[in-house]
This record gives sequence, C-alpha cells and structure tokens, in this order.
Amino acid sequence: MHRRRTHGRRVPCASVALVLAALLCALSACGSRLPERDFHDRGPAPSAAGPAPNGVDGANTASDVGVTPTEITVGMIDTVQGLLGNETFSGPMYGAQAYFKALNDRGGVNGRRVKVSACDDTGYGVANQRCARKLVEDDKVFAFAGNSIYSYNAAQYVSDKAVPDIGGQPIGTAYETYPHLYSIYGSRAPRDGKVGWNGELYASTEVYRYFKDKLGARTAAVVSYNQADSARYAQTVADGLRAEGYTVLDKQVDFALPNFAAAVVDMRAKGVDIVFDAVDTRGNVELCKAMDGAGLRVTAKVTNVQNWNARVGADFKASPTCRNSIYATGNSRSYADTAHPAVADFRAAMKKYYPDREDKLSQWELEGWASAMWLTDAVASCGAQVTRACVERFVTRPEGYDAHGLLIPVDFKPEPVSRVAAPARTCFDVARWQDDAPAGWVTQVPEMTTNCFDVPSLPYRP
Repeated sequence: MHRRRTHGRRVPCASVALVLAALLCALSACGSRLPERDFHDRGPAPSAAGPAPNGVDGANTASDVGVTPTEITVGMIDTVQGLLGNETFSGPMYGAQAYFKALNDRGGVNGRRVKVSACDDTGYGVANQRCARKLVEDDKVFAFAGNSIYSYNAAQYVSDKAVPDIGGQPIGTAYETYPHLYSIYGSRAPRDGKVGWNGELYASTEVYRYFKDKLGARTAAVVSYNQADSARYAQTVADGLRAEGYTVLDKQVDFALPNFAAAVVDMRAKGVDIVFDAVDTRGNVELCKAMDGAGLRVTAKVTNVQNWNARVGADFKASPTCRNSIYATGNSRSYADTAHPAVADFRAAMKKYYPDREDKLSQWELEGWASAMWLTDAVASCGAQVTRACVERFVTRPEGYDAHGLLIPVDFKPEPVSRVAAPARTCFDVARWQDDAPAGWVTQVPEMTTNCFDVPSLPYRP
C-alpha cells in the first residue's frame, strides 16, 4: 500500500538542493509499508541461475530488445558526480552492480550474463534525459535496475518506451505517476500519468505509533528551516504526530544562519522526549551538537532510510549522546543484520567487489541490491523467452515480492482513494545506532514483518 512519498525538483542553489535532497528522500523512508493483509505465502523465489523455472525448456533466443541468447543488457541511471556529493544518491548503484557481478560469477541467469550500461546524470534534468535516450536508443537496454535519480526528467520518456524500471529509489514523484516504473517500495497509485490520487499522496503514521507505544515518547519536536520545502515536509510530520496523540513543538530555524542552540533550549524547557527533523545532514550534525551542549537527552532522534549508513559515527563524532539516540526506520531489512542469509550474501558481495566501501555501507546499497535481485528473479521466471512483458507480469503479480526476505513485501495493485485512506496494518524495520555495536546499527525489533501497527493514512500534496 502506498504510504509515504515526496518529490524532488531542480533548484538553483546547491546548499538549498542539499536540504531538499535530504527532505525529499525522508518521506519515502517512513512509509510505503504494505498492510498485513497483503502478506501471503509467496512460495520460493525463482533461482537466479540454473535451469529455467516453470517447466520452460528450449534454447535461449534473442527474444526482446537487449536480449541475446547469452546476454541481457541492463541500464542504470544514478546521480553520482553532482552538486550534492558522490555519496548522496550513489548507494543503490553500488548495491545493484555488486549483485550483477556476483550473478555473473555464478554463470548469470538461465545461461545469460548481465551486461550493465550505466550513466551518471550528475543531478541535472537535461543530463538525465540524455542518459535515458543513450541507454534506450543507443545501448538498447532491456530494462533498468538500481536507478537512484535526483531529477527524473526522463521518466515519461522511459515509460512511453515501455522500458521496465525495476526497484528504483522514489526520490521524486515519477514512480507514483507513470506505468512501467516500479519503485523499490511498491505503489497502490493508479500511475496513469498523474501523480497519486488527484495530485495527493498518503502518509501513514506507524513510525510515530512505534515510538509512542514501544518507547513511551509523548512530546515531539519537529525541527525545520524557514524554507518552503523544509516547512512543508515538517508540517506533514507534525500532522502525523498529532494524529497519534503527541504534543508537538514546531521549531523553525533560519536556513542561512540557523540558531539550533536557541531551539534546543526551548525544546528542553518544553520537555521534548523525541526529535524529528526536516533539515539536511549538516543541520542534523549541528542540531545534535546543540542537544549535547544543552544536556537535552531524548528517547530517540529519528532519521530516515537515506541516513541509515555507516558514516553516522564519523558525521556525529562531536555529539556522542545524541549520536547514540539516533534511530532509523524503513521497509527493508537492516544491512547490519548479517544473521539473515540474504543480508549476509549482500555483505559478502560488497566486501568482494567494493572493499573500499566497508566504512560507507548504507541501507540504500542494500535496496539497490534488492532492485537487481528483483529484475533477475523476474527474468528467471521467463525461462528461455525473456521479454519485457514477461518481466512486468512477474513484477505486478498480486502476491508481491520480498527480495528473499530483504523487503517488506511490495506490489503494484492500484487501489481507490477510499481504500488507501482507510486504516491498515503496516509493518517496518527499526534500527538504532550504538557505538559499541560492531556494525554501529542494532536492529530493535525481533522481525520486521511482525513489527506491525493498525494506523491511519493522511493525505498530502507533494
């Protein structure tokens, strides 16, 4: 069930763009949980290599664009060398490429190796269109996987060309607008060329319910900049908190000269026990410094899936108390949960193919890995005759997809507004940063598919 999204746009100022990048990804981190009613017995996933499933026999053929008897060409567009820095959006690219490298080392999928054709759009809409046209028209890619795009200006073009985009990061509204584009978090929107439901999307409140019920939080601060997108996102968070019965303190600081110290003094005076924010990483670092400096200890300092990474220890090194109260939530299994075999496979591949990224690992890398796995499983389901239509039948199957346990099951069953807005049981994962943990992040729930809450959904306009 579509739960939480927001949108990205090109802005002229790099520092403002950094703020937006953090905020616009934050909404997707907190939602898109599928209701428990959609958890069905999905059966074993198809094998990524080996005999063709479903009884399909016969030699591989050049059955569609980008498909030969021995190879499948997969496109990948990511914003890497852009104004926001090369770590902001690149995580899914590394995870997806690691998956395909490991797949090829095992012999590929049903006898076909995957050839990755990648393009860095540098965060500009024109460059994004150029990347898409090159990959679709010149490189003849069969499908996309591992996309992580700041400004997906080519989304309509990709959809019009009927090129499946599997498991992309929904940084903007494209994945809630166009057919043939399939977000890593699933969607229940009509995706008929218009955003969401008559221009509205829905945000559910399970994250706020968790911290209220499990940690006893009651008084929340929402910190934002005096900047339109920051303020709009903060309002969405505050609305969700109030719907869950919190007392909410709205604290807005000046974007150019933020006085976090004054905001924190007021937060301490008002008895704030949990902090949410609508500011960038730089602002969060300064906010945590102010919290430690003022002696404000909270039950949780809540961040989003984009900041669920190994760099927290270094980024927040000056504020150890605040740092150890940082929680992250999402609908994919923690990359630090190596006891789970699918996570262990991901970590082993990252260590083998990208050993220099051990101190940069992130949840987005794991989700990029899941994106590549999703496309591969879809291809495997087609046997010898791999077609885009067959892949999309797999992706849109009603029973959903869980990436071998890495994702809360996701699907793309369109729902009317009445059903989307109705309360539903939604599930998600939770992790907390702890300095004394080997991987930093420690999972806080026994199992993400049973960490579920019956919660409402609230409309908002992106």
